Amino acid sequence: MITETSAVGFRQNLGEMLNIVQYRNDSVLIKKDGKPVAALIDAKLFERIRRMQTRFDALSARLAEGFAQVPEAEGMDAIEAATAAVRREMKAEAEADAGSSPLTRRG
Repeated sequence: MITETSAVGFRQNLGEMLNIVQYRNDSVLIKKDGKPVAALIDAKLFERIRRMQTRFDALSARLAEGFAQVPEAEGMDAIEAATAAVRREMKAEAEADAGSSPLTRRG
């Protein structure tokens, strides 16, 4: 669950907010002028996010290095084609799942 609070409310209730995160394993979204500006999350989740970011950065660097000689337009065309193919597959799977659902069967 995500608890939302204003920056002022967060400051006034810091102890409670820490308890929400530490003991209930929830997150706190902090807003300023109604817009999200920060989040308070469990330390384990934060560490997972940091590891994922490190892996993502390494993968991005490897991809950039591997495709450095490919012209940008050619690379973008390949990405768009792959994206379209995956979207078609996902749509077909969703339609097949919907067709086999007991709620959508007619008989």
